[in-house]
Amino acid sequence: MPDPTSSVTDARRSGTRIVAAGIVAIVALLAIAGVVLVLTLPDANAFNMRVEQIFVENDNLTSQAEVKLLEILAQSGTAFSDTLAGYRTTIFVLLVFATAMLIAALVFLVMLVVLNRRMAQIERSGIQVNSLIVSREENTVYLNTMGFKLTDAMMETISILAEARLDDELLSGAQIEAIISGRSEADCDEAAGATRIKRLRDGLGNQLVSELLIKNIARRGYMLAIDKGVIEVV
Repeated sequence: MPDPTSSVTDARRSGTRIVAAGIVAIVALLAIAGVVLVLTLPDANAFNMRVEQIFVENDNLTSQAEVKLLEILAQSGTAFSDTLAGYRTTIFVLLVFATAMLIAALVFLVMLVVLNRRMAQIERSGIQVNSLIVSREENTVYLNTMGFKLTDAMMETISILAEARLDDELLSGAQIEAIISGRSEADCDEAAGATRIKRLRDGLGNQLVSELLIKNIARRGYMLAIDKGVIEVV
């Protein structure tokens, strides 16, 4: 039975759930804050209503100066009402802007966490395989974006291993040798299959090292394809 593995898809699903929950929480909190702010603001017509009440309660205000004063108060109430309406619009725009900024910050934070986890997995495993294509016609194995030429025998071995992996099966050395040679498993030696695996590892591993670690610069020589800052010789 194959060992359990953690895929990048699981990490993406977990990150998506975290983002969705965070967005809902942000929107809910800002919606509550917006409702509280709007409810605590005074009524825009409160000033006008108070001026009207003064007119009604003081019907003995007949002098020109008194009437002019009440008119000024009424105009002030209208200006206050317009200003308060502007404040409400400004508060709404600021809340929308704050929601967008918080959601963007949350998305970027989760993306960084998922990326760090993926990089940690790559560091532990050495290489993250996102695509493996076995081309029998070209005798080539395409690993991610890199192509590696193999012999016919190596191609048979890796093809069998790929088909077994698709079926979640484990193959012994004798089973590998039996499938390739066409003989009965009882007539095959475990060491023969192990030798095929060793040759596949050597052939594929050497090309992987050449592609990822040791570069051959034409007519110049060889060098390690890594940052010199990570090298430490003890």
